[in-house]
Amino acid sequence: MATLIPLVLKLSILLTVFAIGLSTRAQDIAYVLQRPRLLLRSLIAINVIMPVFAALMAGAFDLKPAVEIALVALAVSPIPPLLPKKAIQAGGAASYAIGLLVVAAVLAIVFVPVSVHLLGLVFGRRADIGPLAVAAILAENVLAPIGAGILLSHFARGMAARIARPISLTASILLGLCMIPIAITAMPPVFTLIGQGTVAATLAFVLAGIVTGHVLGGPEPANRAVLALTTSSRHPGVAGAIASVNFPGQKQVLSAIFLYLVVNAIVSIGYRIWCHRRYGTLMAPQPAA
Repeated sequence: MATLIPLVLKLSILLTVFAIGLSTRAQDIAYVLQRPRLLLRSLIAINVIMPVFAALMAGAFDLKPAVEIALVALAVSPIPPLLPKKAIQAGGAASYAIGLLVVAAVLAIVFVPVSVHLLGLVFGRRADIGPLAVAAILAENVLAPIGAGILLSHFARGMAARIARPISLTASILLGLCMIPIAITAMPPVFTLIGQGTVAATLAFVLAGIVTGHVLGGPEPANRAVLALTTSSRHPGVAGAIASVNFPGQKQVLSAIFLYLVVNAIVSIGYRIWCHRRYGTLMAPQPAA
């Protein structure tokens, strides 16, 4: 069971991203590239503001070391592979969510190692992660499955349209089944982190991402929803890799990352409800940048 659950979880993520690829068109990938101002604001929100916020929070408050490491590692990690589905469910623009996922994943191969090194200098200690390690994680979890879906959609559009929804539904069921035992196993270590501002710091980190993305998303509500959820959501696999390479003695970092996932899920649901009440059914943005 201990080995089966991670395998099923990984399969569910791969199927989800593959299903996204089945519904993706070339214009979706090009969406953000054709809107340089929106792309620049997105990258600033994800790759500049959040790492700076995490570093300032770590320096200003007396947080537990595992929590500091987790938040900083999350801040420099790229978009998680499940993000587009969550953003689209919130009413966000599908093309923006998918295009930003792909572009940010490619840029992260360079950005993540540079950011980790710079933050190491800020904190006065050596910290590194190689671009090949980042590329391997992103290729396996994002670029390969979404690329396979896009290729199948291009050469067999009818088949892709028929199987996209069943695959997505299967992935959701598998993910739900995995989360129950994972939560039961992971929650007890999380309770040991409670106190010394852990929950408040994690909540502040998530809210900072929501607010930053919502503001920098521009005038279109659909774009705001995508960037808000994107900025607050980080790839736990990359964050865990950064922490394990540079802080192997901090065993509680993974528990802190799991706490972040729980807090982010709760806040994201609240934000999605607020979006629907505030804007109604969000409309996809018009072609103008």
